[in-house]
Amino acid sequence: MWMPITMRRKLKGLPLGAEPANAAEASNDLPTVAQIGALAADAGIGRVHILAWRDLADVEAGGSENHASRVAELWALAGVEVTMRTSYAAGASTSGTRDGYRVIRKAGRYMIFPRAIMAEMSGRHGPRDALIEIWNGVPFLSPLWARGPRLIWLHHLHTEMWPLVLPTRLARVGQLLEARVAPPLYRRSKVVTLGESSKVTMLERLGFKAENVHVVPPGVDAKFAPGAPKSPEPSVLAVGRLMPPKAFDKLIDAMLRVREVCPAQLTIIGEGYARDGLAKLIAGVGAQSWCKLLGKVDDHTLVSQYQSAWIVASCSVSEGWGMTLTEAAACGTPAVATKIPGHIDAVRDDETGLMAGSPAEFVAALVRILHDKELRERLAASAQQRAKSLTWERTAFDNMAVLASCVPRSRHA
Repeated sequence: MWMPITMRRKLKGLPLGAEPANAAEASNDLPTVAQIGALAADAGIGRVHILAWRDLADVEAGGSENHASRVAELWALAGVEVTMRTSYAAGASTSGTRDGYRVIRKAGRYMIFPRAIMAEMSGRHGPRDALIEIWNGVPFLSPLWARGPRLIWLHHLHTEMWPLVLPTRLARVGQLLEARVAPPLYRRSKVVTLGESSKVTMLERLGFKAENVHVVPPGVDAKFAPGAPKSPEPSVLAVGRLMPPKAFDKLIDAMLRVREVCPAQLTIIGEGYARDGLAKLIAGVGAQSWCKLLGKVDDHTLVSQYQSAWIVASCSVSEGWGMTLTEAAACGTPAVATKIPGHIDAVRDDETGLMAGSPAEFVAALVRILHDKELRERLAASAQQRAKSLTWERTAFDNMAVLASCVPRSRHA
């Protein structure tokens, strides 16, 4: 990645390269908020606009929204004026400030795209030095209208998700837009994704050039750390939005088989429109005594659940990373996860958890960890150590580094 000499001098000693995030685990020299500010200032980036489908105020907010919020918060703390334009969220104000950055919530889930574009083109959001487009299934098509430095955040493709969340015809439209219509427009754009496996998928399916796709893993909040003791009885925890792509029904099916040899408990944390269906499934298989739907919980409860669980599990069919897996890792809890892009980066097989390529492998992995205390403790220790390298300061710094590389050299002079 090109960087002006003055910037390199200011950041002497900090690892940065074509894939700057990879250096986080190779060095104990993690960036500070002040260094994020110096990087932005040297590139002439004082005002950043972020276009997002939804933000953390939305009842269905998940990993993508948490990622955007944490980066925006640290950029704002570093002195960058950040404006996030997103859709209306029930119960939230249409405009205001969150964690130091400005949020504008107007238009519905579908009208956010044309209305945000028109607002940017007309300057209603105010002047900007750079633009972040979050491509979360449906793109804002910024290559067609946005001038100046511009960066795309694309966490993963939604190929497998479309049929699970939309009627057949609309799902086909979504797949066509994401896989065929939009990619040619973005092939000259710089893209940041969360893991190497997602990058490979984008190169293969979207035709992006390797040099334009940068990998920057997400961070883990400091609140996630070991503390409470493990539960006295075998326990499995799953965290996420209750929606079909997360495949909680498959996890319940897997636990039915696990309980044939191990009396493990399953706890599911999260809310979503699939809750009623999951409750009926639990009742239908007679699992009320060992499978609990806790709904949305406060931070203290979430951390405590991560700490006390023996395993965190995910049967998800599509992920950009799987932030709940590394949150649990920071609390000293290993993972069992489906072997899909995203999970492959969040979990290191047989080091921080076990990966499963089929339902049978998933059940076997759960049973293996539940029955083997030495394995469980080894995976937990490695998971916790690996999670220490995943800081939001590193994520914010590396994203700013890629954004700074989008600035024409003449602006650095």
